[in-house]
Amino acid sequence: MPNDTPAERNKTPINNILNSILPETGSVLEIASGNGTHVVFFAEHFPHLTWQPSDPDAGARKCANGKIKLSGLQNVREPLNLDVQGSLWPETSFSALICINMVHISPWESTTALFKRAGSTLVRGSPLFLYGPYIQTEVPTAPTNLAFDESLKQRNPLWGLRNVHEMSLEAAKYGFLLENVIEMPANNLSILFRLP
Repeated sequence: MPNDTPAERNKTPINNILNSILPETGSVLEIASGNGTHVVFFAEHFPHLTWQPSDPDAGARKCANGKIKLSGLQNVREPLNLDVQGSLWPETSFSALICINMVHISPWESTTALFKRAGSTLVRGSPLFLYGPYIQTEVPTAPTNLAFDESLKQRNPLWGLRNVHEMSLEAAKYGFLLENVIEMPANNLSILFRLP
């Protein structure tokens, strides 16, 4: 059912976290927006911010654009054709960047590219927010997440759940500090990096 998708289930818990980390004004770049469920919901709850969705998939962008138009919201731009490993990133600066459920279904090079490009796209002091299933070195991984990790790797050997510590080391190369890791429903994490 449409109301029982992962995006529908996690949009409110994510929104609650964003409420404490997003800036008062400015613009937010969303990477891998998919069908637009999140960006429309967030734009409704943060009308003082301008939202820029993006996705490399044309079908996803079309679906997201339809939802944006149907919502009547004026603070959401048309989705960009953006692949994190590509060169066509926006030339403008953003006040925040969010990326939900992308890291584990993309190669490690995409995570590296995300930090690298975000480092030159975000203004100083900006948050970079990630959400999804991750592995923490000193925290037991839920059996469901281990099974999910294995299924991802069977689908594509370059996919899989990433280790938060390894991600923080990679992020540091591009100026980001790991600020917070927050446990979320369904064994997911919200991870907050910031560009000081």
